[in-house]
Amino acid sequence: MPEKAIIAVDALGGDNAPDVVLDGVAQALAADADLTVILCGPDEVVTPFAAAHERCVAQPCTEAISMGEHPAQAVRKKKDSSIVVGCRLVKEGAAQGFFSAGSTGACLAAATLVMGRAKGVARPALATVIPSPVRPVVMCDVGANADCKPEYLVQFARMGSVYAQKMLGIESPRVALLNIGEEEEKGSQFAQEAHKLMREKVPNFAGNAEGGDVLAATFDVFVTDGFTGNVCLKTIEGTSKVLFKTLKGIMMGSLSAKLGALALKGGLTELKTQVSADTYGGAPLLGVKGACIVGHGSSSALAVRNGVLVSARQVREGVSELIAQTASAS
Repeated sequence: MPEKAIIAVDALGGDNAPDVVLDGVAQALAADADLTVILCGPDEVVTPFAAAHERCVAQPCTEAISMGEHPAQAVRKKKDSSIVVGCRLVKEGAAQGFFSAGSTGACLAAATLVMGRAKGVARPALATVIPSPVRPVVMCDVGANADCKPEYLVQFARMGSVYAQKMLGIESPRVALLNIGEEEEKGSQFAQEAHKLMREKVPNFAGNAEGGDVLAATFDVFVTDGFTGNVCLKTIEGTSKVLFKTLKGIMMGSLSAKLGALALKGGLTELKTQVSADTYGGAPLLGVKGACIVGHGSSSALAVRNGVLVSARQVREGVSELIAQTASAS
């Protein structure tokens, strides 16, 4: 795989764009000497930044897709938006990957319609790395496909396995179907049919997993439909925020608690970093022709930095090509 990587970045993606995006891109360029970024956005934003940073190329765009717009309609209508242009650069071969913290729906639509699906892939799936305190795990799908057929989950399992192998270094990832019980007869008719197919067609399938298995990292890859996966992911994110906020309140509640917090500061900081989604930068859309990472709307500069770096690493590891090989062989 090539050492050098060219990543298109949406300068307008995220709640705090473009400042946070520019800061994150600058950090990514400083961290990776073999990285080139094509920055997509308004001329007055991208041109001065590119002039001041080596290995950054400006790609002026005249349109933007907002969070509130209908994703597919906006992608079809706004051909010169930063999201569509970024995906088009990948399709044309000018870039190898695309990162955006903008509208998730628009990113998914543009990646699927413009970059295109890998041959043999029925539905691209949005995956995410769950930053468990035990060890990171992959969940797929987390929002691209709210309505699924059981056979889609077989492909999600295979794509998620490739991502876990190449990006997390897990040689033989154990795959599980997210369900309401361990027994194979548990769950809806859809879940039972998916279980049967996965048992037959996914070599590393280890059975059903329950919600409590995710943060416990009982398995390496958790497979589900996009509706269930998105609810699960946001529940984990929300719970994490509430727990840390509550813990901070308790530790600031009295002098003795503050002294205890001071003694635990290093360990708590390490834990917070370990379970932070910013560490992984965003969610990869698996099954499209090229690397595509979708960041959270509230992404910090650190999250943007890591999202761009993860995009470059995905290119170097050949994840998209391996997924295409896996899909075509099935």
